[in-house]
Amino acid sequence: MADDARTITQEQWRQAELIWEYHRMHHRVQPCDVAIALGCNDIGVAAHAAELFHSGLFPALVFTGANSPSTAEIFPHGEAVHFRERALELGVPDPVILVEPQASNTGQNITFSRRVLAANGIAPATVLLVCMPYMERRAFATARKLWPEVEVVCASAPLSLGDYVKEIGDAGLVIDMMVGDLQRVMEYPKLGFAVEQDVPGPVGEAHKSLVASGFDSRLIQS
Repeated sequence: MADDARTITQEQWRQAELIWEYHRMHHRVQPCDVAIALGCNDIGVAAHAAELFHSGLFPALVFTGANSPSTAEIFPHGEAVHFRERALELGVPDPVILVEPQASNTGQNITFSRRVLAANGIAPATVLLVCMPYMERRAFATARKLWPEVEVVCASAPLSLGDYVKEIGDAGLVIDMMVGDLQRVMEYPKLGFAVEQDVPGPVGEAHKSLVASGFDSRLIQS
């Protein structure tokens, strides 16, 4: 992805780093009954899921996701299908992988993956959610709402915001996405989509400031 050429000030970068760290759950990654890798525009999620599998952290892996408007072009067969292909390239055995190709939002990622697991006779007590770094908190809050009986552990590539932006190639887009995810963390509990998460004052202020500065392309519209 090409950089969108927006000028990002030092203060805006500081605010973005606050939000980045808030989104990271900082869970201790531990062995789980299954892993669910959430579809998105970042194929690195599939690569990290493969790395975690090779570390012996889970015996079964679900890739979940159809397409969003931002992924239809880069993953024409759907996010889950392309993530599976990448995992196979990285040595994950095919029998380990389950594909859920219909989900179009995080709630469906969780609900539909749960159905796929049940259809394959898998009833996990612990689930490792593998996702983009800035999606950890929203994924956790969603899973706790929709699947409260399982223990949820979140994992993502251990990257700084700067390193992640280098991988994606578009700082403005990454900040837009983080700002949008934080809005969802705050608003979705009111709609019954997720459990409540405490948002520290400085994080909330950083969000307001970045929205006012125009980092708003991924906000949900009222």
